[in-house]
Amino acid sequence: MTYVDGFVAAVPSDKREEFRRHAETTGKILKELGALKIVDCWGDDVPEGEVTSFPLAVKCQPDETVCFGWILWPSREVRDAGMEKLMSDPRMSHEANPMPFDGKRMIFGGFEMILEA
Repeated sequence: MTYVDGFVAAVPSDKREEFRRHAETTGKILKELGALKIVDCWGDDVPEGEVTSFPLAVKCQPDETVCFGWILWPSREVRDAGMEKLMSDPRMSHEANPMPFDGKRMIFGGFEMILEA
């Protein structure tokens, strides 16, 4: 069954191109490791809520933009193996592919797909 990894992160607004390059490099590696599709999005209409919201969840600052993305995998097993390999891939080192945002404020998780329409 298709498996989905999702994330939300706050990225410095002046690092849009660096984020795109990081996503492109990471996406190529993920495809090699079995991912079916990778989607990365730059926030355009992401309101801040009073109780909860994407900006609140990642402690988005005024000079940052909320980014959202997901990875489709053929199964959780393929995802688990792929993510393990990703973490040890030298192309993902900070020197080779620096993360242009504070990873400590990124939220992420894996999800079983229950509907695709």
